[in-house]
Amino acid sequence: MSKFQVKKVAVLGAGVMGAQIAAHLVNVRVPVLLFDLAAKEGPKNGIITRAIDNLKKIKPSPLGVTDDALLIEAANYDDDLARLAECDLVIEAIAERMDWKHDLYKKIAPHVAAHAILASNTSGLSIAQLGDGLPEALKPRFCGIHFFNPPRYMTLVELIATPATDARVLDDLETSTTSTLGKGVIRAKDTPNFIANRIGIAGLLATLKEAEKFGLTPEVVDDLTGKKLGRASSGTFRTADVVGLDTMAHVIETMQNTLDEKCDPFYPVFAMPPTLAKLIELGHLGQKTKAGFYKKVGRDILRFDLAAQDYVPTGAKADEVYAKILKRPPAERMKLLRESEGAQGQFLWAILRDSFHYAAVHLADIADNARDVDLAMRRGFRMKQGPFELCQEAGWAQTVQWIQEDIDAGKALCSAPLPRWVFEGPVAQAGGVHTPEGSWSPSANRFVAPRCLPVHARQLFPESVFGSGAVAPAQSGTTLRDEGDVRLWTLDGEVLIATLHSKMNAISPDICNAMLSALDLAERDYKGLVIWSPREQFSVGADLQAVLPAFMAKGASAIDEVEQLMQKMMLRIRYASVPVISAVHGLALGGGCELAVYSAQRVAAMESYIGLVEVGVGLVPGAGGLTYIARRAAERAQSSVGTDLLPFLIEGFTAAAMAKVGTSAPESRKLGYLLDSDVIVPHTDEVLYVALQQVRALHESGWRPPMKRLFKVAGRSGAATICGQLINMLEGGFISEHDMRIARHIAEVVTGGDVDPGTLVSEEYLMTLERRAFCALVVHPKTQERIMAILSTGKPLRN
Repeated sequence: MSKFQVKKVAVLGAGVMGAQIAAHLVNVRVPVLLFDLAAKEGPKNGIITRAIDNLKKIKPSPLGVTDDALLIEAANYDDDLARLAECDLVIEAIAERMDWKHDLYKKIAPHVAAHAILASNTSGLSIAQLGDGLPEALKPRFCGIHFFNPPRYMTLVELIATPATDARVLDDLETSTTSTLGKGVIRAKDTPNFIANRIGIAGLLATLKEAEKFGLTPEVVDDLTGKKLGRASSGTFRTADVVGLDTMAHVIETMQNTLDEKCDPFYPVFAMPPTLAKLIELGHLGQKTKAGFYKKVGRDILRFDLAAQDYVPTGAKADEVYAKILKRPPAERMKLLRESEGAQGQFLWAILRDSFHYAAVHLADIADNARDVDLAMRRGFRMKQGPFELCQEAGWAQTVQWIQEDIDAGKALCSAPLPRWVFEGPVAQAGGVHTPEGSWSPSANRFVAPRCLPVHARQLFPESVFGSGAVAPAQSGTTLRDEGDVRLWTLDGEVLIATLHSKMNAISPDICNAMLSALDLAERDYKGLVIWSPREQFSVGADLQAVLPAFMAKGASAIDEVEQLMQKMMLRIRYASVPVISAVHGLALGGGCELAVYSAQRVAAMESYIGLVEVGVGLVPGAGGLTYIARRAAERAQSSVGTDLLPFLIEGFTAAAMAKVGTSAPESRKLGYLLDSDVIVPHTDEVLYVALQQVRALHESGWRPPMKRLFKVAGRSGAATICGQLINMLEGGFISEHDMRIARHIAEVVTGGDVDPGTLVSEEYLMTLERRAFCALVVHPKTQERIMAILSTGKPLRN
């Protein structure tokens, strides 16, 4: 096994991509040097420091914690090239000019460490030609590494070898990119724009062409090609604005300059769209310039109209009938769209047909196999399914026949027929390109299995494609019990796993009872318990709908019983005789946050969003969240040289009262919902593996639960201080009267109620205060208005 480790990275180029790659490196705690030209005026590192400062302004933030921008070290080519010797990986990310890159390589080559990997973050230039500009000693350690924008959030990284690249170098880079950076790696062939951009930009241009053909405006196209179609919610035009219209134009120009009709029969489609050309001429490059296909003016969103040469109001939406069609099973969906008489339905069929047509024609040239194409489109363009697996799930034989019929009838974008392997031989016999044996590779003329490196063993349930026969987590391991929306199971007979499977993993009374049984089972027969979900979310909190019938029948007393049950579960988790670990990713809100903070330890994916959000529905945390805030403040104050408890309490109070949610695992740690002892894992698919390892480590080290003890509270004077500040906010119009009412309840609970400062209290005492506050609010009309608003619209109400 390779001993290569990425301990430090140099990023060359402090432009949009280079700076954001550097930001993601500090997110995952990899030290980074960010290089650029020395400034001609002012401080020599001025270009780099401005780029680093700009990272703090970008939305969505490329930084897990904004202050971590300070961890990026600025360096320039005049003074700091010798520092390249400190780095194990050098990522070149300067402008897409072959000659500029070659010039830079000559400058840096003498300083790159003998073991280091040099990689170019290019979106489409030939990696082999880039490598030609290197000295012989560096060529085996050079390759392409293509991050997608924005690097923090986009999973895909394409690795591209040159003929001289050492195979072990690519394995080492894939290993570190996967586990250290948390990315999904695809190895692409050295062809123009590689895999995802080649197919994705061709698809985007096809979408623009089909939209023009069917007379659809950008906002209608975005509505049709967003979540309804199983793609990024930003759709087509908004996605282009986020990526950057100049970046998109560069990729288009690369296709125009490196392809022709002989090697790509779709070449005429690659003409620069007139609207895009005009926007670039005007300097409207998308999100980075605050104007692109769309522009925000005040609260209004406008779209660019080429005929008017100006921005005009938006507002049109897709016909709801197509939203219903797109929810149908794939075979039925494709048939209905193909037979649709409406322009929107014909448009949807056309872009799905075009996507498959292009991918099938070019599969042999751009990728090793069909799986790499489908995964690249998922990871790089946030599609729910790639073109091949959608066709396979819809019924391969029928779908490809329809597509070929359209090609023969001249309805497709080009007349190139589908390849013979689509209709004949193993693919036809298997009913598609994906099988348990592997995915179809036209160049190898067989189904090929996924590449397996040691790092992949950390992904117990890796992302898979339709037809691969991958076993879903729900069918894996040994099921011991499945009731109350909780499956109890084990992979190894040593660690118990609890998986919630209610809607959004919301916590109901049935789940609480099932979790109490799980704790009994774990304490009796297992080394520990891991709470984990294979879904996108950990848990969105208490299931309000589940308790509404009891509330209607029995009033607040029913709510009090439910809260007591949830609090009982939290304390059982905290004081269990075996370690309980919450394996968190996605949303952990309200009760989901409480579930995590009461666990012995948390293993959290980098993209974990944790917080107590009950004030959004007019409530306070009621399952122990406020008790946790008070206890943690007391513990921190006890270990501090100061004696004043209130400063430590204010942070937790503010987080709960303002429903602050950590926008990353590091920020959730800053808010106090993760501790320094908790583990943050860059790759979401490794969270369960690490959590299981942590349980075993805690067990082997002689785990003992914490001892129950009393702790100090700030008392009535602390509550008075907090409430005094709330009055100022109310009078300033920053909060409503009901907000004030909720915040007062929170203040009274976290300070211990009507007691003297420094009074020692128990968790049970504070939980009683929590329940009283919760029940007092749940019967208030304004809280009920907020609850009904969130249940009916999904949006919070301010009243």
